[in-house]
Amino acid sequence: MIEGSGWPKKAFSLLHAEPEIARPLWTDERVRCVSFTGSDAVGWKIKAEAARKKVILELGGNAAAIVCEDADLKDAARKLAVAAFAYSGQVCIKAQRLIVARGVEEPFRKAFLEETRKLEPADPSEASAVMGPMIDEESARRVETWVEEAAAAGAELLTAPRREGARLWPVVAAQVPAGSKIREREVFGPVATIEPFDDLAEAIVRANDSRYGLQASLFTRDVGAIFQAFVGLEVGGVIVNEAPTFRIDNFPYGGVKASGFGREGIRYAINEMTEPRTLVIKT
Repeated sequence: MIEGSGWPKKAFSLLHAEPEIARPLWTDERVRCVSFTGSDAVGWKIKAEAARKKVILELGGNAAAIVCEDADLKDAARKLAVAAFAYSGQVCIKAQRLIVARGVEEPFRKAFLEETRKLEPADPSEASAVMGPMIDEESARRVETWVEEAAAAGAELLTAPRREGARLWPVVAAQVPAGSKIREREVFGPVATIEPFDDLAEAIVRANDSRYGLQASLFTRDVGAIFQAFVGLEVGGVIVNEAPTFRIDNFPYGGVKASGFGREGIRYAINEMTEPRTLVIKT
């Protein structure tokens, strides 16, 4: 595809390798800038080893989506179900924590579960497939274990867990205790949690109660609420009336806190990889 676009062959290379083989890419002095997308554990290790190089990190997240009372609940449920479970949740800005106004929690939950039941693992080579398998069976077992741990700690599972090899069916959980991995960590799998809130300030605090800060979304018709959330949310991007997975290359994309630093996006990536120079001429 890249070659077909007319891009020069020598300007692009792709190497599949184990971390130790790839390590010179971020430690060799001849490489002056490193841009990494992946887990926060690996990203921060790369930064520590890259020493004086410029490092751009786009790392993990457990994105929150806030659904207000005035939201279009069916629209929010449809968009967030896809955002939670597409690609089996193996997306760094997948919708993981759904924070819903208490007054509409029940109708939203019903609509969300209806949309969720439409989704199940399919052959990813089919154009109609929304979900495929996890990257491998080990990853599927990890997510399954995290769900089981949350259930044992008191979480209410609104869908029945099911796994066949690397294929996982969507899991929706409520009343998830603090400290549960499916709430605190990046699941990177088809799991979503639902919790209620009483006012927007509380919802913002709950959304910020995370070591990550990549993107978040807000469903509302209230402009005041939009700007309150934009000022209060500790994330790199706030997406309104759309899932937190929304992204286009024209805007600066990246996170704060453990989600990394620096920004991607065509112009912004060029800026990140450019060293400004000053020329002064006196006559």
